[in-house]
Amino acid sequence: MATRRGGTKPVGTTVRNGVSGGARSAPALLAVVLLVVSAVAVPAVAQADGDGRTNRDERAQANEKVLVVADADTGEPILVVPVENGTQVTLAYTHSVEKTPVQDVYAVDGNELEMVEMRFQSYGAGLPARANVIRENEWFVFDPAGSYATVPVTPGEVAGHELRVGDRRYDLVALSGGESVELFVVRRCPS
Repeated sequence: MATRRGGTKPVGTTVRNGVSGGARSAPALLAVVLLVVSAVAVPAVAQADGDGRTNRDERAQANEKVLVVADADTGEPILVVPVENGTQVTLAYTHSVEKTPVQDVYAVDGNELEMVEMRFQSYGAGLPARANVIRENEWFVFDPAGSYATVPVTPGEVAGHELRVGDRRYDLVALSGGESVELFVVRRCPS
């Protein structure tokens, strides 16, 4: 279910250049590990002013989050997009057998992606056949339970996986070179 096309690069978004199917460098992997560890394990230190109040800019920066799309084998980030709680993250693709659209919709909730709905236009392999679904126009809509620290995706040419973050769209097949990726949310490192 979680294994489920691009636009211009918006400000604040990082995209890896030169996607290749070959081996990735160890320094890139180390950088990612350090980014994630420092973003998750080391809390931002807020400075207090003369009245003992915390600097709001530093507090806001400490709460900034990013959605990371990383190579599943190396951990190297291929896309980093600013998000906040409630930001909608959608994996849209074409069902490989039915050839109809499917959308897995998540919302950022802390450092997790909460699945808020699955939308599909026909029943097929891997889709919820016995679930309680409602009909909205041409869509079947299912409200599954679940929050995920990591969402694995194997983008494919036939499925044409597209990632939508808010109103921004990204071609996951092109970004990943067709290699498996993982989506996760982390706090942005203080600068």
